[in-house]
Amino acid sequence: MKDHIERKQPETLRLRELMPSLTVNDIGASVAWYQDILGCVVADRMEHEGRLMGAVLNAGDIQILLSQDDGAKGSDREKGVGFRLYGVTAQDVDQLAADVKARGGELAHEPKDQPWKARDFAITDPDGYKISISAGIGD
Repeated sequence: MKDHIERKQPETLRLRELMPSLTVNDIGASVAWYQDILGCVVADRMEHEGRLMGAVLNAGDIQILLSQDDGAKGSDREKGVGFRLYGVTAQDVDQLAADVKARGGELAHEPKDQPWKARDFAITDPDGYKISISAGIGD
């Protein structure tokens, strides 16, 4: 077995983590939705002069950063267009979807098998960001 793997030169990008950062209209409402509906855990809260401005939410090993929109581009600008978070889990997707619905969430689509050997469901957050939760199926 090789002790050293030759890397392509020039070296290509190799990340260890990726944290999406979503700008939201109402940070308090969004944190509550991600925690209470989707089932994330609040890992950190960023405050400025006593006002919540952002939060880091954990979903297993993955983190999502939410930040309060400052309104500089208009308070009613559309968010989430052409963007989807696609999360992969080893958990039971049907049970996760049922849990989300039991907590008051409305699914964009119920769990279904996809042609790429995955089963997923979708939900849309309060700002229009689309989220799919998927697990692999079969071979």
